Order: sequence, then structure tokens, then C-alpha cells
Amino acid sequence: MVLRLYSHPLSSFSHKVLIPLYENDTPFEPIVVDFGDPASLAAFKAVWPMGKMPALVDTDRGETVAESSIVIEYLDRHHRGAVRFLPDDPDLARKARFWDRFFDFHVHILMQQIVGDRLRPEGKSDPTGVEKARRLLRDAYGVIETRMAGRTWAMGDTFGIADCSAAPALFYADTAEPIGDQFPETKAYLLRLCARPSYRRVLKEARPYFRYFPLEKKPVIPEA
Repeated sequence: MVLRLYSHPLSSFSHKVLIPLYENDTPFEPIVVDFGDPASLAAFKAVWPMGKMPALVDTDRGETVAESSIVIEYLDRHHRGAVRFLPDDPDLARKARFWDRFFDFHVHILMQQIVGDRLRPEGKSDPTGVEKARRLLRDAYGVIETRMAGRTWAMGDTFGIADCSAAPALFYADTAEPIGDQFPETKAYLLRLCARPSYRRVLKEARPYFRYFPLEKKPVIPEA
């Protein structure tokens, strides 16, 4: 079996896929995509023309799998380990997918909007869009606060796909729009995610790259 993962240590959606790989000690070949290197970018786009990380290549099955949630579902079905990321029960699986999507659309993408605004050329920033993203992030924190009351992980006691999404989403979002003291359950959830051995490994690998993060508040790995 040869799995190749095209990703980057600073990429939040790459983090999301690395977590399940590390959870199950799934063997894979990491390929770091350097968007500043034309050859590296060309090699990646030959695999996945849309050029969005991460992408997984399964050479044994002849499959190229893109989009982080789909990659996790693929691993859960075809490279299954002790940790399962989607429940077998269809209704529970639907709920797990919902929370995965919630963290992607209502935290992850909003965070990227704020961070990405700092990379715009001078005079091209979007302060109105950034302020809206910050407000919507605070709304999302409120939803998470209610959800996580009395729960260890997004689906209860079992770590799964939604937590893989939540970890990088909340880690970087806390840098872009800090999780305030009015959200203690959300803060505690983030600390549990960062203490999870699989995500701690991801963060340690990313640490040398944090200096390139475009916001003044650089990511910091919380103490376990």
C-alpha cells in the first residue's frame, strides 16, 4: 500500500487530514507542496488540477481523493484503523457530517477570510468583509459553546470527523478572532483538541512555519 499526501504544514485543511492519519498510525508518504516553487506546484496540479490542499493519492487503488472531508471518509472506508471517524449508524453519521460541515463553513472558511485579507495587495483589503467574518465567527463560537456543554468531543464521548475539522479551525480562528472568556466550553474544547496526541504531532511539525503566518498574533501551541 502506498498513500501519498500532498499538503503543507501550515495548511489548516491539511491539518484536518493529518489528524486521522496519525490517529491510526496509517503509513503514508508526505509530499510538501511549495507554492513558491513552480516545479512543486506543477507536480501537485498534475495530481489535482484545482491546486487546493490536501490531496491523497492511493497508488494501490488508482484513486486520487481531494477535499478534506472526502479524504477522511475515504480513509475511514478503505484504510480503516482502530479509530473510526464516521459512525455506522446512518443518522449518527449524518449528524457527524453536519458538525464537520459546521466547523468548515462557519469557522474554518471565515478564519481563512480574515487571514487571507492580510495577503491582499495594498489598497485591496476588505475591512467590511473582515468585520462581518469576525461577527459570524463570534456567532459560531456561541453555537459551539452550547453544543460542547457536557460533551468531550463534538459527537459526545467519541472522537471523529467533526473533531478533525474543529481542531485546525478553532486553533487558527482563535488567532484571527480570539475566543473570548464568554465561551469557556469552546475554549476548553480547543484545549482538549490541542492536547490530543495526533493534533499535538501536527502542531509540532507546523511550528517552524508559524513565523510565516500573516497575522501579528502568531499561533502558539497550548500547554497540554
